[in-house]
Amino acid sequence: MKAADYKKLKTDVFAKTKDIRQFDKETGNYYKSIAIMSKRADQIAADLKQEFLESSQQYASSADSAEEAYENREQIELSKFYEQLPKPTQLALYEFENGQVYFRDPEED
Repeated sequence: MKAADYKKLKTDVFAKTKDIRQFDKETGNYYKSIAIMSKRADQIAADLKQEFLESSQQYASSADSAEEAYENREQIELSKFYEQLPKPTQLALYEFENGQVYFRDPEED
């Protein structure tokens, strides 16, 4: 999923208290569910970081002057966009709650 797709999700940017009893429906185990969401959050964070680095490369300049750092509006807007996205943990939680995360247990196979 691209960062723009994550922006379209109907999830809050701010953390909310969740009922932990809801997490064991899919796996039968709270800890397994949290481990799955944690791994998914790591994947989302890595994807967003890679996408940000690729996007920011086009705005990179070879000059080291401090004035140019403040003048580069496109890079500032790009940074603001990524800062306003929900955190990877919240995105992983949203995906898990809505059945959008594929997982398998190697012990059960």
